[in-house]
Amino acid sequence: MFQIDSMSRKPVYEQIIEQVEAFLLNDVLRAGDQIPSVRNVTMQHAINPRTVLKAYNDLDARGLIRSVPGKGYFVCEEAKQILNQRHMERLQELKKMLEEMALAGVPLELVQSCVQEAYTPKKEEKS
Repeated sequence: MFQIDSMSRKPVYEQIIEQVEAFLLNDVLRAGDQIPSVRNVTMQHAINPRTVLKAYNDLDARGLIRSVPGKGYFVCEEAKQILNQRHMERLQELKKMLEEMALAGVPLELVQSCVQEAYTPKKEEKS
């Protein structure tokens, strides 16, 4: 399920967290679904179990998954709503930043160009 890039500068636990969040937002994982066990992820990707646990504990603390002793980790009922709420809060932060940029004289066209770039799918780089 997870695609771990061991050469990435991003820590493995952060990669797992981001992927779980993306799976939730895209309905790959839904409320009540079981996520891969720590052991399964550890074996499949040859990573330390503590790394997977760190990611799962963080997701648990955020209210996105919960541990059921003896059964595994499951997606919480309100996980997608929690993520959507977080994104709405970040949108408010972005609005404030944009207001500051406007006051600083950053041209609207430059901001629009940055937004367009962020929303344009990145093409795979060929070596």
